[in-house]
Amino acid sequence: MTEAAGPVTKRILVTGGTGLVGSAIRKVVADGEGQPDEEWIFVSSRDADLTNATETKALFEQHKPTHVIHLAAMVGGLFKNIRYNLDFWRKNIHINDNVLHSAYETGVQKVVSCLSTCIFPDKTTYPIDESMIHNGPPHSSNFGYSYAKRMIDIQNRGYFEQHGCRFTAVIPTNVFGPHDNFNIEDGHVLPGLIHKAYLAKQTGSALTIWGTGKPRRQFIYSLDLARLFLWVLREYDEVEPIILSVGEEDEVSIREAADAIVEAMDFKGELVFDTAKADGQFKKTASNAKLRRYLPSFQFTPFRQAVKETCAWFSTNYADARK
Repeated sequence: MTEAAGPVTKRILVTGGTGLVGSAIRKVVADGEGQPDEEWIFVSSRDADLTNATETKALFEQHKPTHVIHLAAMVGGLFKNIRYNLDFWRKNIHINDNVLHSAYETGVQKVVSCLSTCIFPDKTTYPIDESMIHNGPPHSSNFGYSYAKRMIDIQNRGYFEQHGCRFTAVIPTNVFGPHDNFNIEDGHVLPGLIHKAYLAKQTGSALTIWGTGKPRRQFIYSLDLARLFLWVLREYDEVEPIILSVGEEDEVSIREAADAIVEAMDFKGELVFDTAKADGQFKKTASNAKLRRYLPSFQFTPFRQAVKETCAWFSTNYADARK
């Protein structure tokens, strides 16, 4: 899908364009945050298999982007990662290498890739910041995905040092919102809980939360992240990555997140914590001090409001969203 008006000087290709963050970027662009000199092209796995170098290069030659937002990845929740660490490593390494190299070969001016806070060392001090990415092994539950994402930072530095490319990366904390993966088995914690709360309300059963509910997370609403992506694409000139997150004071426990969902869904049933299930990392508190130095007045959507909007979207789009 292409949205354009006026003389176009930037052709922006978004890989993973139909996923959670890609859909949010499409929405904020369509809602007036795009600029007249920008043409936006959103592609998905239906347009090209990015694990295949030939298909990736053909995609770049077809669209001739000047800028790329690279979101495409093999992703999944805690339990899917534990089962398939090798697959997460191999697929993501192939995707990232193909996208970055095709961008270099076709003269793309800037690439903004999407990393994840799970890339940070498991044993570390908090809050984590951009200087600490490579300071030790990531959590063992998702080492394949984490190391593959870390390598984007290494590659960006290499392309800059050898070829002067302005390739950078952002590190969002836990993203949620419309168009998320709401699969209960393989999705992330918040969308999984939203789906479970919806079903529990329909059937009049208890809402079961995996783990103790004690781990803490910083959640960022996909539409807020989309606005920050546009700023990074247009204004942020460092090769070093930047954490995109709400402040440390906005960290919530899984239990508090469940309470927000229960309120948004108007769920009146019982909450049960299945402590036989793993909790994953207890916390991954990230500093957004670097972001605040650049954008001191950026307004994040309040967590409960964002949860309410996401729950409303899920309920309205249930037939498609539950797949």
